[in-house]
Amino acid sequence: MKKLFLFLGIIILFASCKKNGPKPSPSSEAAIKEKVNELYTQYGKSNEAVYNQPIPDSLFSQDLKKVLDEAISASKADIEKVKKSDHPDEKPLIFEGALFSSLYEGFTSYTIKSVKIQDKNAEALVAFEYNMASPKETWMDTVHLTNTKDGWRVDNITFDPTGNSKDLKARLAEFVQSTE
Repeated sequence: MKKLFLFLGIIILFASCKKNGPKPSPSSEAAIKEKVNELYTQYGKSNEAVYNQPIPDSLFSQDLKKVLDEAISASKADIEKVKKSDHPDEKPLIFEGALFSSLYEGFTSYTIKSVKIQDKNAEALVAFEYNMASPKETWMDTVHLTNTKDGWRVDNITFDPTGNSKDLKARLAEFVQSTE
């Protein structure tokens, strides 16, 4: 009987110590939703943020960050080239329209509809609405994320067929080619 109480006491002691252990990290789905919200909060309304601040390693995968940096550099180089040209009033090649959305005008609201996770990759289906025109526009884009050693990162966006590009990386590659 004493051994039983001693044994139970040890189990209770270990169980109570476990409460003071490390806090669990947020679930993968919650972390993915947080990244998608960060993307559209920071870059959803205007392309100015792309030009005016460095592309964060904490939001984008290294692959997408590299493509974004190349496109931004190409655009900035074209802006300078036009300024120094014989026709400085010409329009340089800049990002026009919503860069991270299918619809050129952008969106007025969005909702994350679902998240699918498979190993180190995830897809977040995002429903958008633009209600500044009549009739209002609705569409769905898919944000692709990859899980790195530092957490989830946006790796690409597949655009709705209503858009003029298949995906974000293709859109950026086309933009870089147009500046050459």
